[in-house]
Formats: sequence, structure tokens, C-alpha cells
Amino acid sequence: METRINEIADGIYRLSTFVPDIAPPAGFTFNQFLILGEEPLLFHTGLRTMFQSARSAVSRIIAPAELRWIAFGHYEADECGAMNEWQAIAPRAQVAHGRTGCYVSLNDMSDRPPRVLEHEEVIGLGKGKSVRYLDTPHIPHGWDAGVLYEERSGTLLCGDLFTQIGDGAPLTESDIVGPAIAAEDMFRFSSLNPGMGKTIRRLAELAPKTLALMHGPSFTGDGAQALTALADDYDRRIRLALS
Repeated sequence: METRINEIADGIYRLSTFVPDIAPPAGFTFNQFLILGEEPLLFHTGLRTMFQSARSAVSRIIAPAELRWIAFGHYEADECGAMNEWQAIAPRAQVAHGRTGCYVSLNDMSDRPPRVLEHEEVIGLGKGKSVRYLDTPHIPHGWDAGVLYEERSGTLLCGDLFTQIGDGAPLTESDIVGPAIAAEDMFRFSSLNPGMGKTIRRLAELAPKTLALMHGPSFTGDGAQALTALADDYDRRIRLALS
């Protein structure tokens, strides 16, 4: 198992592990994101089975013991399965997540008490970097779902939004909406609900410059347009489901 490293924005690194056995023949990527600063943050821990590979990748950038924050999109094995392994090797590391996720799962499952994040709460990472937490319940799935926005670089850490199959370039300017629609048709992983389009359009108002996808390439370009197009597709799906 190999975890590859690419810097997708200033001081933000994509750590990508490709698994060809998922959705063959295209395969599937599992991506984590390391944000540097005086208090480095890891977004997604990866599965426990991927921990050693991910740890090796992080160690090529910083000493893993320097990690201060561990965050993720929602409570699910590929998002946070290795959170306790990371906390064991990083004595200052603390899980940070929204109130729902902490109360429902993390207060029990995390080896150390998590930091509860309110909607729009900001964590300063130092060296000019900060992340804003945004509650996005059920988007695309998970009652506790949320995203992080790194404000200086304009990078939206999207979680499972725009999920696609395959192993493309680490950073692309190509269409990510079409492949996400195809993946939704294949996996049916989203919890369709009437508020989806509205919630995603609120993310579009951030006008992110970079979209950091958990499953697929990171995107650079008009993030607002991509988010709006994704919201439109979810609205279409909901209309069909209700017709």
C-alpha cells in the first residue's frame, strides 16, 4: 500500500492511497489532507488498515508527533477509523468535530475527549492559517456531517462531496461534477433530502479556489460553479424521487 503526497495549495498536502480492488477496473482513492502551521491539522485519518502507510507519508512532511488537530467530514471508518492510532503517536492531538458527532459517537469512541466545534467556529493553526467549521448535516450523508474551509488559501475540505472513482491527477482543472454524478448513479451513497441544494449553495458562496475531495482529485478553479452544479443535480434527483 502506497500513500502519495502532493501539495494542492500553500501548505496543504494531499495524502492519497489508491485501492484498485474497489469499483474495479477504475479503482478508488482515499485522501487525507495535512494543513501545516504551528498547530498542524490532519483532515481524515484514513482506515486503521491504512494507518502505517499514512503515517509514513506524514513523516515525510512533519514529525507525526507534532499533530495538534484531527478532523474529518463525518463519523465513518475511512474518515476517522485511525483517530486513536494518531492520538497515540501525537500527544497533543485532539479530535475536533461538530456537536452532533461528538455527542453521538466521539465522546465514547475517541480515546481523548474531542473538541466540540460550533457552526462557523474558527480554529487558528498559526502561520496565517485558520479553518472554519461548517455544519452540513446529511450532506452528502451522515447526520453529523461537516466540512472545513481553510480561509487564507480558499480551500474547501469537501469530505465525500464530489466522490468519484478512478485514480487521476492529484490536482485538476477538469470537470469534477460529471464524474461525481456518475459515482452517485453507481453507489447511491447520498442521503437525498430537500435541504441538499440549499446547503451546498451556501458552500458555493465561499467561492473556494480549491476543492479537496476525499475520493477523487483535488480541483482548482471556479469552486462556486462546481458546487452550484452539484447542488442542481441533487435538486434534480430529489424532484425525480418525489414525482
